[in-house]
Amino acid sequence: MQTPTVPLTIAGKTFRSRLFLGTARYPNQQVMLDALEASGAEVVTVAMRRVSLDGQAENLFDLLRGRYHILPNTAGCYTARDAVLTAQLAREALGTNWIKLEVIGDDETLFPDVEQLLQAAQELVDDGFVVLPYCNDDPVTCKKLEAIGCAAVMPLGAPIGSGMGIRNPYNIQIIREQCQVPVIVDAGVGTASDAAIAMELGCDGVLLNSAVAQARDPVKMARAMRLAIEAGRLAYEAGRMPRRLYASASSPLEGRIQL
Repeated sequence: MQTPTVPLTIAGKTFRSRLFLGTARYPNQQVMLDALEASGAEVVTVAMRRVSLDGQAENLFDLLRGRYHILPNTAGCYTARDAVLTAQLAREALGTNWIKLEVIGDDETLFPDVEQLLQAAQELVDDGFVVLPYCNDDPVTCKKLEAIGCAAVMPLGAPIGSGMGIRNPYNIQIIREQCQVPVIVDAGVGTASDAAIAMELGCDGVLLNSAVAQARDPVKMARAMRLAIEAGRLAYEAGRMPRRLYASASSPLEGRIQL
């Protein structure tokens, strides 16, 4: 018998899966489609600046439309102006006002440019977008993004594509405690246990790409991520036992046989 978990709701839309999956760097499109199917993800993200919209051949959006909730992103943008223009292009081309906002500030780390990110988030929220911003694991930045009106915050677990896991679980926990909007860990997840840790911290979801796309077997890893996120969420909802410094016998001492 399956134990249902609380569904995830963002901007009034409810999802059964808490796994958000990217669509880049797979060996080929069929592997990507098989991995998406195995993951159980309902939301997939696509970089607007890396997909052809010329209509000359079946593009990625044609493959995904109707099967998944497509979340276009502004990957490759380095200024608020570029990110806003890219979001507006996505809305025109795909008919969605949802946008995963990325404004990169450094080529080597791919950390966000906080100043440009906040500016872009404000402009997009004012323009009617549902904004899900990729940001540092900084509680102050997340609170500012929430105050602007972002529908969720997406703090990084570690640099994009690094596979380093959740490097600062304490900051993620603070963000979870201080923000009322959904918290989606975005970037840094390398394997299934990383995703489970994020969920056990109380995060509302995990967005990942490279950990699946660059696995030796992307379809198996997609399935592993699905199970890890389900397990992590169940553990969070069930509640972890208190940590103790000293041992505590698991069998009661009362009524034991006297020798």
